[in-house]
Amino acid sequence: MEQIIVFSTLALALVFFIWDKYRYDIVAFLALFTLVILGVVPSEEAFTGLSHPAVITVAAVLIISKALQHSGLVDLIVDWITKISKKLWVQVILLSTIVAIASAFINNIGALAIILPVAMHLARKYNFSPSILLMPLAFASILGGMITLIGTPPNIIISTFREQTLGERFGMFDFGPVGAVLTLVGLLFVTLIGWRFLPTRKSGDAVADIFEIDNYITEVTIPEDSDIIGVTIGEINKFLKTEVLILGIIRNNIRIHAPSPWEELQKDDVLIMEADTEDLKKFTESDKAILAEGSKLRGNAKGSDDIQTAEVIVMANSVLVGNSVTDVRMRSRFNVNILAIARENIKIKKRLAQVKLRQGDVLLLQGQAGNIQQAIKSLQCLPLATRELHIGKPKRIVGALSIFAAAIAMVIFDVLQVEIAFSLAAVVMVLSKILPLKEVYQSIDWPVIILLAAMIPVGEAFETSGGAASVTNLILTIDNTYPTWLFLGLVMIITIVLSNIINNAATVVLMAPIAINLAEGFQVSADPFLMTIAVGASCAFLTPIGHQSNTLVMGPGGYKFSDYWKMGLPLTIMIIMIGVPLILYVWPL
Repeated sequence: MEQIIVFSTLALALVFFIWDKYRYDIVAFLALFTLVILGVVPSEEAFTGLSHPAVITVAAVLIISKALQHSGLVDLIVDWITKISKKLWVQVILLSTIVAIASAFINNIGALAIILPVAMHLARKYNFSPSILLMPLAFASILGGMITLIGTPPNIIISTFREQTLGERFGMFDFGPVGAVLTLVGLLFVTLIGWRFLPTRKSGDAVADIFEIDNYITEVTIPEDSDIIGVTIGEINKFLKTEVLILGIIRNNIRIHAPSPWEELQKDDVLIMEADTEDLKKFTESDKAILAEGSKLRGNAKGSDDIQTAEVIVMANSVLVGNSVTDVRMRSRFNVNILAIARENIKIKKRLAQVKLRQGDVLLLQGQAGNIQQAIKSLQCLPLATRELHIGKPKRIVGALSIFAAAIAMVIFDVLQVEIAFSLAAVVMVLSKILPLKEVYQSIDWPVIILLAAMIPVGEAFETSGGAASVTNLILTIDNTYPTWLFLGLVMIITIVLSNIINNAATVVLMAPIAINLAEGFQVSADPFLMTIAVGASCAFLTPIGHQSNTLVMGPGGYKFSDYWKMGLPLTIMIIMIGVPLILYVWPL
């Protein structure tokens, strides 16, 4: 009975993961609570996942990644690389290589986030399509995570499963012989051949041109006999049955930016608003407002020189995800307007205030530079414009590298367990002021942490209920007279398929027990099977939802869902064909 409950719960969770209406951490918790309520997972074990070494290690690695970024080290390297050549193919090779190397030691999303604005700047400066650059960078960040224990959460999880089974974890660089070769092969394909399979989006498809805001921003003047005098900005759309966005007011030649919803309109006010032709017609009919004639008044009003725009991407850990502009009170908190939202390279034109934002959405913000920067930081978005490089002081860079190297050394020489060594390194980086204390918790991708904490007890229930053994027996019924490498290939393919539709950490939690049972069934070492799971979980190249790196570049690159197959499918086939024999060579049965 328990087995049926676990299978049903996992199947339902998988449907919700694919549906993507609810965030994956919420789905994982619902799955856990279902098993607790039905008595499969004991109540006292429901939250043991929060103390699991894999969860602690992932959180510590995220903090250290942020500290290394904050030190200015990576920006210094990027600044050097971008000065080497102006040629497109050289930029693809250099930027992809630095992302892959950085992803082996810091969070791959963080590595990509550092390079992405630089890539966008280069694309605009040298007039080539961002779509050529961004997907190779995303794939390079995923590939680089294969190289080390801390490169990606699946490797950390696999290491802890090995300890539970064999009594010993994988070491820091045990993933290197396989991961480094596959990363090198993948980089050669992506940078020399793969990017040529990608569509070259015309300039009109670039983010900067999706937001043709000037075509929709209009100035209207309120005459003295207008019946909207005294109406508040928050009531204007309901009053006129329109969908216009009041960006500002010019009153007595002084610009009021992002006025309060309770601001009442006065005669002779000039409204700066965003509206399409139909809504503008409704607004100006019956003498409620008159189109301002001549030159744009907003350019001459006092305070206009300080108003800027910025394009940003909604990151996975942003508070915007799942919320609307109204929910986060953009105007009242930051005095910032959201002029437009682009999703999957398509501009959303209606009811912006009510749109539920998603990871990967591109927003066009308007406001004073300081307010925009505060909003970007508080909301944890990624600016697409070229930001000033945060070149750290030499002492800070040396300090960050020294602490990081010391943590790695303690793990390599078995002085401390990885979760202790990296947690200690994170604390030391905060105490040495390399990373400000206020940014510690912001640097953690909490949805991933919650997902892991919830899925670990679910995965244990999958194993203890006999579910993993049942799946193993089903695979073995195919015909266990076939060579073992065929089963390794099958396990890798199943893992790759799952990692492209659900989170790769969740995939590893489900697949690792099956891999261990298969090894026991064949009476061979579990290592090649575990390494196969680790590689397969890092092959989310087929969809934009399989990995956060893919989602991050979808909007700025103007990609469609099908574009990921064009470069991702041949890359995936290469990794399967090379990965299986390579794993067997490095980790023999």
